[in-house]
Amino acid sequence: MSVLEVIEKKKHGRSLSADEIKDTINDYVKGVIKDYQMSALLMAIYFKGMSDEEINALTGAMIDSGDTVDLSSIKGTIVDKHSTGGVGDTTTLILGPILSAYGLPFGKMSGRGLGHTGGTLDKLEAIPGLHVDLSVDEIVDATNNVGMAVAGQTANITPADKKLYALRDATATVDAIPLIASSIMSKKLAIHGDCLLLDVKVGDGAFMRDRENALKLAETMVSIGENFGRKTVAMLTRMDQPLGNAVGNGLEIQEAIDTLRGEGPEDLTELCIALAVRLIAMTCDGDPKRIESDVRALIDDGKALEQFKRFVENQGGDGRVVEDPSILPKAEHTLDVKAKFSGFVQAIPAHDVGILARDLGAGRITMEDKLDMAAGVYLHKKVGDEVSEGDVLATLYSAKPDALKEGGERMEKIVKISSEAVHVEPLIMDEVYHGL
Repeated sequence: MSVLEVIEKKKHGRSLSADEIKDTINDYVKGVIKDYQMSALLMAIYFKGMSDEEINALTGAMIDSGDTVDLSSIKGTIVDKHSTGGVGDTTTLILGPILSAYGLPFGKMSGRGLGHTGGTLDKLEAIPGLHVDLSVDEIVDATNNVGMAVAGQTANITPADKKLYALRDATATVDAIPLIASSIMSKKLAIHGDCLLLDVKVGDGAFMRDRENALKLAETMVSIGENFGRKTVAMLTRMDQPLGNAVGNGLEIQEAIDTLRGEGPEDLTELCIALAVRLIAMTCDGDPKRIESDVRALIDDGKALEQFKRFVENQGGDGRVVEDPSILPKAEHTLDVKAKFSGFVQAIPAHDVGILARDLGAGRITMEDKLDMAAGVYLHKKVGDEVSEGDVLATLYSAKPDALKEGGERMEKIVKISSEAVHVEPLIMDEVYHGL
């Protein structure tokens, strides 16, 4: 069937066969199908949707378009966590040491940040000497020997997704659930693993702004994972305000270390513990309350923090960072933003804080942009907190004085203060799983 017939078929809401989807994706990667033709098909999918069978076929075709990564030589049950993005999300840096200290191997391929969301690889590179350019064999060796590795993707994984995502971005078809789900899951399933936990962010700073669509995305991704033989669970978590207090690469590394020491922000700590407990429970029939007790003990007795240090040193980083924060990059300039009147913090829109941190130098607009590892925002107050006039709401860090001054004015507008007490909703909203 020609691509025109495929477009026509989907335009009228009819289902495409697995062979039609596979041939279309293959021809697009080869350049036989042109961008303008694929754009028409993407728009048809946007409006007409796809069945579960079509989504699975699309995911499989994207996986098959490139290399797959075999991590099966890692000893034990291989667990992985994926977040759909957010602001101040350092969960990988905390969850990995907890899981590996528990005895579960954590070998993960991560990405870099773009726009208002930070990338795990960028955060790690704030640690002097640490490198993330590991080969697959090095990831396996590090995970087997140390229990944990985090690296960039070196293999040619899902080239079809790379082409499709760039086209979706240019044609306003990014926010189609079949396309989002197949994009995320093709990259995760191209890397061998046993258990996958999806942290689906919901709210102002998330890709999915409302619960209904986030739940639909979570259900679709869990269904894909299970169809491909990967034990998969999704948790919906709020991203209306930044997670934790720190937004910025070096700042978030320090916050991750504080959290592993048992001194981190309550929201970040409790989410990481909940994620760890759920992932561990996916690998065994243990009692969740006992697992939670064991996880908290790993933080309390310092074993999780020690595991983080071993991981850092194994990847060439300076392990002294665990005890000596001065090793991390220091900002040339800082600015305290103070409350102009008393009340209660009503809102701190995560998206606006992420964009502000980016403009201070902590993030990128294009992948070629150079990061200021010390730049960012540290929130001294969170939603629900009571404040008095003159209290420091946030501290801004940057090498750019002009950006800092403008950032201070923006931050005053970002933080909303109410005269009445504010109810804070639970961080974890829902959970999606099939037969677990």
